[in-house]
Amino acid sequence: MAKARKKLIRQRPPPRAAAIAPGPVPRWLAPGVCLALAAITFAVFGQTVRHEFIDLDDNAYVYDNPVVPGGLTLQGIIWAFTHFFADNWHPLTWISHMLDCQLYGLNPAGHHLSNVLLHTATVIALFLVLRQMTGALWRSAFVAAVFAVHPLRAESVAWVAERKDLLSGLFFVLTIGAYVRYARRPWSAVRYGLILLLFAMGLMCKSMLITLPFVLLLLDYWPLQRVGPQKLSRLVMEKLPMLALSAAAGVATLLAQHGAIQSTQTFSLPLRFANALVACMIYLGQMFYPAGLAVFYPYHHNGLPPWEVALAATLLAGLTVIAWRQRRAQPWLLMGWLWYLVVLLPVIGIIQVGVQAHADRYTYLPQIGLCVAVTWLMAEWATEWHAARAAVGGVMAGVVAVLMVCAWKQTAYWRNNVTLWNHALACTTNNEVAHFNLSNDLLEKGEVEASIAELQTALQIKPDYIEARVNLGNAFLKIGRVDEAISAYQSALQTAPDSAVAHCSLGLALLQKGREGEAVAEFQKASQIDPDYAPAHVDLGNILLQNGKADEAITEFQKALASRPAYAPGHYNLGNAFLQKGRLDEAIAQYQAALHINPDYADAHLNLGNALGQKGQEAEAIAHFQQALLIEPGNMEVQNNLAWLLATSGQASLRNGEKAVQLARQANEQAGGKSPVILGTLAAAFAETGQFNDAMQTAQKAIELARTPSQQGLAKRLNDELQHYKAGQPWHQ
Repeated sequence: MAKARKKLIRQRPPPRAAAIAPGPVPRWLAPGVCLALAAITFAVFGQTVRHEFIDLDDNAYVYDNPVVPGGLTLQGIIWAFTHFFADNWHPLTWISHMLDCQLYGLNPAGHHLSNVLLHTATVIALFLVLRQMTGALWRSAFVAAVFAVHPLRAESVAWVAERKDLLSGLFFVLTIGAYVRYARRPWSAVRYGLILLLFAMGLMCKSMLITLPFVLLLLDYWPLQRVGPQKLSRLVMEKLPMLALSAAAGVATLLAQHGAIQSTQTFSLPLRFANALVACMIYLGQMFYPAGLAVFYPYHHNGLPPWEVALAATLLAGLTVIAWRQRRAQPWLLMGWLWYLVVLLPVIGIIQVGVQAHADRYTYLPQIGLCVAVTWLMAEWATEWHAARAAVGGVMAGVVAVLMVCAWKQTAYWRNNVTLWNHALACTTNNEVAHFNLSNDLLEKGEVEASIAELQTALQIKPDYIEARVNLGNAFLKIGRVDEAISAYQSALQTAPDSAVAHCSLGLALLQKGREGEAVAEFQKASQIDPDYAPAHVDLGNILLQNGKADEAITEFQKALASRPAYAPGHYNLGNAFLQKGRLDEAIAQYQAALHINPDYADAHLNLGNALGQKGQEAEAIAHFQQALLIEPGNMEVQNNLAWLLATSGQASLRNGEKAVQLARQANEQAGGKSPVILGTLAAAFAETGQFNDAMQTAQKAIELARTPSQQGLAKRLNDELQHYKAGQPWHQ
């Protein structure tokens, strides 16, 4: 008996599974939880449908992408699978963006809505899978709710370019769900094949999922309880096909990101390891106190304080030891803690991609493990303390409510570039990236001096910031300080002589100084450095077109479109070349292509209207002139061309003399009364309204201005029109 008793004392209880809620659960409860999860997710993130695109990566991923704006096409799908772009290979993510463009065009509301829907689907799937694994409905619901509305989610959901987080997250959870079904039933090739399929699809959204096989091993330990002395090797063998997929995805990612992977000269290995330790603790702290969240956290190039690194290492080691020691009594602690560390590993910065110290978006999947561990621990403590279920439920509801308020506020910062980058500057110091990106938006809004100030601050923080140096030149160029712009571009080229962007920008500045030959040489250098850099081909083509070399210009524009098919300026300028050649149908097709990519392209509307007018399609021409005026109300050329058609159209139903007079007067004021073409339009408008004396006086002024050798044809046409006005007749085409 003594020996038997001693043996019994040495036996340890197996890991405990989650406590199943006592009594039957109403059938409506789980669907009700799903609806509630969807409601709180939309309550926080539904505001994003009113947000704009963000210049940080949204341009590369959507509106300036060479293929995506063209919508969902076979050519686009092939491109997604066969090309590395923006330092990534994630074909399903590209296809999802193409589908959005097919459905919504470049309206940001639709793209944001897709993000919210995907996040909602992941939230609901997480709840259902956790409940399936553990049998604990309310704990699973709480984990899913925290995942849904934690402020750290704002970056992944409110940023269109982070679609890859949401898609990969959905496949991550679906793969776990398929694995649970497979693990709890007799072996099935079909069920195992479904796991591999879902996992492969997730990897084609974002390669961060490469650690998912290790997460499945953790789930084998708890709550699936498949781990045993004889089973571990079999469970590892079971994951080998998944590990092979992970390895393939890892290789593809390294090939795609080779240009973005930082060298050890920029970020030394000791610095990377130190930053990784501190980042792990920062993410942990942000989970419980999500304040001061920013879109970009600058790297500490001069190193972190040793005490901070030592403290982080000590805390991480301590938490790991606690989780290990409690592995039998509280297995969810070890599972959740290791989930956090393992899933975070690909983005912790040992292989440093980009220049950020850490990022909120990297917590999208790792934080689930932490939340499971904390939730199950709190639930156990509440049981031991005999806490009332209503009190526990109240605390859970209060936590979710507070997180919703914080997440709603954090998401609001993402409504446009200015609010986002100003908030980043308020939360961080020495943030050259935030200053640079804020300057871009200020420049776009015409606040050039403010933009220059931000760029100069960025360059004080990082003097070799090439992009900031080039944009400083762009800002100088915009306000006519051409010599300073040239100096900025040349300074950038001293640091980065192989910058196609800097060469192209320098060419534009030289062109403004009348140094056309030097400008052409810069455009040619840019296209030699990067043959796929479309702006260089377009700028070179424009010079050729202005010099009457339309055929050579067409070749350059076609080169631009070969490398970037969805480049609106390429289509627009090719249309101009065809228009100069008199190939109206081809010109119209190119303008329409430009407008399909960018419906707010005012110049494309203008020239499409001109081409349609030459074809005699005056109603369509007027519609495009009117659209151009909605986009640029003060565009003098549009005002003149629309006024001309409204005054002289051969179709009486299209003429509107009073509107023509109004538009022609506005254009004439802008021209200072010195444009014979606009004065001729104003005269025709006066004649259409029966004001023939005004028409004759205005036409005579136009003729006097047109009496130059280069405008003899215009003078003759104006004189013919004057004869009609003298006869009391309007001029109709």
